[in-house]
Amino acid sequence: MTAEQHTVVTGNPGATTLPAKMTGKQRKAVLAGALGNAIEYLDWGIYASLAPVFANQFFPKDDPAAAFLSTLAIFAVGFFVRPLGGVVLGAYADRFGRKKALTLTIGLMSAGGLAIAVCPTFEQAGVFSPLVLLLARLVQAFSAGGEWPSSVSYIVENAAPGRRAFAGSFQQVSTAGGILLASLFALAATSLLDDRQLHAFGWRIAFAVAAALGLIVLWLRVRTEETRHFDDAASDVPHRPVRTLFAEHKLSLLRVVGITVPGTIIYYLWITAMPGYVAVTTGLDLGEALLANSLSVVVFMLLLPLGGLLSDRFGRRPTFMVFLVGFALYAWPAYRLLDGGGFWTLLLVEFAGVVLLVGNSANVAAIYAELFPTRVRTTGTGLPYATTVAVFGGTAPYFTTWLADIGHRDKIWIYVVAAAVVGMVTIMTMPDGAKRDRLP
Repeated sequence: MTAEQHTVVTGNPGATTLPAKMTGKQRKAVLAGALGNAIEYLDWGIYASLAPVFANQFFPKDDPAAAFLSTLAIFAVGFFVRPLGGVVLGAYADRFGRKKALTLTIGLMSAGGLAIAVCPTFEQAGVFSPLVLLLARLVQAFSAGGEWPSSVSYIVENAAPGRRAFAGSFQQVSTAGGILLASLFALAATSLLDDRQLHAFGWRIAFAVAAALGLIVLWLRVRTEETRHFDDAASDVPHRPVRTLFAEHKLSLLRVVGITVPGTIIYYLWITAMPGYVAVTTGLDLGEALLANSLSVVVFMLLLPLGGLLSDRFGRRPTFMVFLVGFALYAWPAYRLLDGGGFWTLLLVEFAGVVLLVGNSANVAAIYAELFPTRVRTTGTGLPYATTVAVFGGTAPYFTTWLADIGHRDKIWIYVVAAAVVGMVTIMTMPDGAKRDRLP
């Protein structure tokens, strides 16, 4: 039986088909595509989780709040390079193959992490220190702009019919896994090292380990094969994918933006930035906040494949709407509970949030891949996705921390609800790709 053979499980004309099983080749492809994504988010998660620790290493120590906000500003600025990576590396993936693009992105990501690990402090190098940090983040952002859409294309194109969301969910498992590793690294550093050691070298070890893990993923990707979809479409690859996109797929580009807005804002607030936000705004010990975050991410990872199966069975629209409507109703009480709450309150808030987030993260890889034909799939996903993440993802932690700092913590829920409404309008006005037996 080949990877594309499958069995029909229902006689309904519009129903999807389910594969007999996932082959070894498919599992290897999912692993290769997903692990690089994990390294990307490991680096980004380490930065977000440990930003309160190393902020004064790159900026003057006399104003801790200003140093922390400056570090978050670099976090945000890095996101604005992601669209460039999405265009350049996405077009590279569509013209020369997903495999070549994925080997390039993981190499750049590891190089940026190593640069941060060895970067001199402000006391040692003055303004040169934050400049090195900024340059390293820009390299990683450029890489991330190409990594995410390339892995989406690679994983979903290798999926069996009727299992696209299930296979795509493992890309999100890897994303959550990267965030989990980042939280665990940060938790280990804050637990095993005293304050002086943590500020002196503890945070550097986490970035160095992430860079080393990236080299292992690079080795794995070199040993994988190109997708059959790309090989079949190789003779039809446009020389200018971006021009082709705007000429033929404008509506799909807008749909990627509409789907990405709520997922990006809520994911970064709930998964990436929550420990630092709670530690800074409520005074909860950072180690406790990281532990609550880690436990929540474990639950999230376990639920994601189930969410993918539900999406393949019941469709993209209903499962995505659970996420949107759920957060529209949940945002206000969640942020109210965080005010003055302790470890167990934070854990409860995060647990409920990650259950709802499954409706987004188990769906997005399949939704994006189903919007575009193979010849422009990576560029079509990468450009609008990276642009939207740049505008809304990188700024979300900064914006909410700033709101809390000026006394408007009670208004953050409005931001979440507005993002959910954008997603609702988008998903209700587009076809449900789960009903297609084949990718376009």
